[in-house]
Amino acid sequence: MGKAKQVRKFGEVKRMINPKDMRLKKNQKQASDDKTALVAKQINHVDRESSTMFFKYNKALGPPYHIIIDTNFINFALQNRLELVQAMMDCLYAKCVPCVTDCVMAELEKMGPKYRMALKVARDPRFERLPCSHKGTYADDCIVQRIMQHRCYIVATCDRDLKRRIRKVPGVPIMFIVNHKLSIERLPDALSTGGQTHR
Repeated sequence: MGKAKQVRKFGEVKRMINPKDMRLKKNQKQASDDKTALVAKQINHVDRESSTMFFKYNKALGPPYHIIIDTNFINFALQNRLELVQAMMDCLYAKCVPCVTDCVMAELEKMGPKYRMALKVARDPRFERLPCSHKGTYADDCIVQRIMQHRCYIVATCDRDLKRRIRKVPGVPIMFIVNHKLSIERLPDALSTGGQTHR
């Protein structure tokens, strides 16, 4: 066996850490100082509570109920063979005014021919049309923004994420479909004379 050749490696230098590396203590301290300065600069904004709210009881809610309908709620109502206006009245035992925003209509139009029946239901003359002034057509943001401004609506949705966002807003009940009928969540006992309620 021959002897292994030893070749000198060119450009061999001692490895050094970059002076801007975040693992260095002085850089970590600088980053934390910058973060605290940024937090101190930010102005804390607290939303004013609606004047119609008495603790968690919303006095603005009352018959005739205005119900904002989400895109998927119309689809689920059709799958469960529910006539929306009649089912809402059966749930709340009061006159209901279903409201559809421009964003919900735009979403239904984008979904194509598969959802043409849902679009036909949304164009019902009994449904009140709510115009949108914001950019984009994302219905969830539109609905949350609208209920933050006016706490006089019930939101009808089957979307889990939207329900989670609405639960953070006090005094806004949520209507959804369970066991082939409509149910309502967080409607005060003084208003709910009947129907199935969930808390």
